[in-house]
Amino acid sequence: MKKAAATAPPPFEQSLSELEAIVDALEKGEMTLEESLGAFERGVTLTRACRQALEAAEQRVRILTDGRPDAAPEPFSPPSKTPGTPHE
Repeated sequence: MKKAAATAPPPFEQSLSELEAIVDALEKGEMTLEESLGAFERGVTLTRACRQALEAAEQRVRILTDGRPDAAPEPFSPPSKTPGTPHE
């Protein structure tokens, strides 16, 4: 019998919801330092998982909207953020 992969990241929406809960908890300031560090570490992990999911989704959209029938996936590079410039 096959087991579900234990290392598979949770769905994007679940990760985002958990990340929002962590931010709320940290903003309340009621956790100990050790609890805050653990929550922060989990938040960083969730942020990376969300970013990867969004990059993969954007790549899929690009492939689907590309007019070439032989379009292949390409690495995604997010635009650099320059301080003081508005984001499009």
